[in-house]
Amino acid sequence: MKNKDIKGYVSFILHAHLPFIHHPENPDYLEEEWLFEAISETYIPLLSNFKKLEEEKVGFKVTMTMTPPLLSMLDNKLLQKRYIKYLERIIELCEKEVVRTADDDKLNTLSRYYLDRYSGDLHLFKNTYKSNLINQFKHFQDIGVLEIITCGATHGYFPILHVNEKTVRAQIAVGAQTYERFFGKKPRGIWLPECGYVPEADKYLKEFGIEYALTESHGILYANPAPLYGTFAPICSPDGVICFGRDIESSKQVWSSIIGYPGDPNYREFYRDIGYDADYEYIKPYIAKNGVRVNTGIKYHRITAKEGSKDYYNLQWANDSAVSHAGHFFDSRVEQINKLAEVTENPPIVVCPYDAELFGHWWYEGPYWLYMLFKKIYYDAQNFELITPGGYIDKYPNMQVSSPCISSWGANGYSEVWLNEDNDYAHRHLHEIGDKMVELAHSYPNSTGLLKEALNQCARELLLAQSSDWLLSSHTTPW
Repeated sequence: MKNKDIKGYVSFILHAHLPFIHHPENPDYLEEEWLFEAISETYIPLLSNFKKLEEEKVGFKVTMTMTPPLLSMLDNKLLQKRYIKYLERIIELCEKEVVRTADDDKLNTLSRYYLDRYSGDLHLFKNTYKSNLINQFKHFQDIGVLEIITCGATHGYFPILHVNEKTVRAQIAVGAQTYERFFGKKPRGIWLPECGYVPEADKYLKEFGIEYALTESHGILYANPAPLYGTFAPICSPDGVICFGRDIESSKQVWSSIIGYPGDPNYREFYRDIGYDADYEYIKPYIAKNGVRVNTGIKYHRITAKEGSKDYYNLQWANDSAVSHAGHFFDSRVEQINKLAEVTENPPIVVCPYDAELFGHWWYEGPYWLYMLFKKIYYDAQNFELITPGGYIDKYPNMQVSSPCISSWGANGYSEVWLNEDNDYAHRHLHEIGDKMVELAHSYPNSTGLLKEALNQCARELLLAQSSDWLLSSHTTPW
């Protein structure tokens, strides 16, 4: 690594979250495959690329949320066994595909790639990871390259839940406690569910030792008083919670459907899968048990064009595009930080938060793009380094005091995704149940035995019902 004239920092935050879905009574519950797909397409690829960077002695810094629902599912022994069965079924299909495509060189190359890919996942998960992905992520936190942060207990949306502040406190408390159970220490930071900031939550964040939170851009830009340096420096709320805001430019380069990298025609097309394309009788054993066609994870086409026919996917072309886009992102940050450094008191920080599942699941080449980008940042002599929010606070603890505004990263920036004509009926019931739970907790403060178990089950059911995931409708987020 060459010496750098450091003028600023870039902070990647990957939000790893899935809604809690587990049906032990049903071995074929389709939605459990959301987790299995994320493991193969996002979590294992991220871990594999982190490992390559470690082995190549490439220094990097990245932050990840691991939400309580995701941690609970990854830790579940039955779900671990079901993931192995899921892989074995896909490997069986891949073996058939190798035979079926023998007369087509391009397809056969791809079918062999998928056979190797899923066979590798099975080996890693069973033999290397011993079915424990959490310990693998913890390893990278322990060696100082990954900062893992927490989230609300079930991703409850604070700007609506705070009608009863005790329910927000419970979301934060369980989020912090779950983190400590898996990682052996208290979390420094939190990804506010849906980046939903509301000032009433700050005192509870402080109560549970959380130093900083991730917010949407306008949560910072519209703070009072106006931040001197926009989203390029954290601010501290009057209650003492440090808030980092999303950088708009770098975010659009990655997720925008118009200018974002994932739309490159060389990348894999998510929406063409043999679960829909293959002969029905042939594919029937590998789709939903009720006969509905679903994704299998085997996709042979590249994006090519938004409309019209799709060409076959070419791994080398896709990797070449990922390298090119890593270079573009790198150059853009160099230029951005050169300009920012002239007007900020401390070196600026460019905060780049994304859903982790964008990398690999939706954008198949995303984990490789990160790998190439991190290598380029490490080796090329330029003006910035990677940093975590916690690392930036340690370097530059003095910051402006300002009150962030209520905000989210949902469509149009506030609460309409989670409160609109499609889902407004739910909130009255959630608030009533929340009030009742507070009443029960106060009525039986020293409960034991079966009564305590019943109260805890009530609390679990309420937290699960509060998940923002179930309120999503046609009003979509930009991610």
